Amino acid sequence: MQSEKHRAAIDAMNAAGETRTLCWVSQGAASIIAARIELRSNPDAILVRCETNNEDEDNHRFEADCVRWLNAPVTVLKSEEYDSVIDVWEDRQFLSSPKGAPCTGEMKIAPRIAFQRPYDIHVFGYTADRLDVERFGRLKENYPELRVKAPLIDAGITKASALGMLLRAGIEPPRTYAMGFPNANCLQTGCVKATSPDYWSLFRLRFPDRFAEMVERSRRIGARLARINDERIFIDEIPADWPVTNPIAPACDFLCALAEMDMEEAA
Repeated sequence: MQSEKHRAAIDAMNAAGETRTLCWVSQGAASIIAARIELRSNPDAILVRCETNNEDEDNHRFEADCVRWLNAPVTVLKSEEYDSVIDVWEDRQFLSSPKGAPCTGEMKIAPRIAFQRPYDIHVFGYTADRLDVERFGRLKENYPELRVKAPLIDAGITKASALGMLLRAGIEPPRTYAMGFPNANCLQTGCVKATSPDYWSLFRLRFPDRFAEMVERSRRIGARLARINDERIFIDEIPADWPVTNPIAPACDFLCALAEMDMEEAA
């Protein structure tokens, strides 16, 4: 978490109109490795996270370990109107649609827009995996005014490589990766933007009580979150024997070895 001294330094940079480099972290492996790469060449970079109050308990342990490893505090941004993603859903009586989810706008985008300045450089943890490369492309299209960087894409680092780099550094990733989840976020309720029945089948297996709460909420609000054969269904309609997603096997090939060498040389 940020200290009073750290907060005062950020306020001074804002007042002076200086260019800041913001590393957007999310208590996940990829964004931490992206921040590690950026900090090695730019120790003044600021780590920033938007609080959703929807993360698994082990994420907080992971973030504390990473703060010590990176020797950099995390500036935590919060919505001024909502305390959690659940508050957003209950207020809007709406969970998600093909165009996105209201929790993203209220808990992540709105606090980011309030914090950022036109001259900031934004560092994101998009990986070299195809879907992440596409997501980064859409980000640049939707927010052309932002100055953005994706160091993991530049270095060819995948999600598996990012996990491998953490383990090589002695940092235990959030427990939810080993459970089979592709990321570590929004696992108090499950991610309402996820439509894969494999994802929700895994969430049901790993967190049955949380799944039951999400079933009640989605039924009450009328949100069919999963999709099978292009048909939207309620998550409790997913067959009991439906397969689940498999864990990402951590890997560290020559590309992440090169990235680690670059980080050491920059240090």
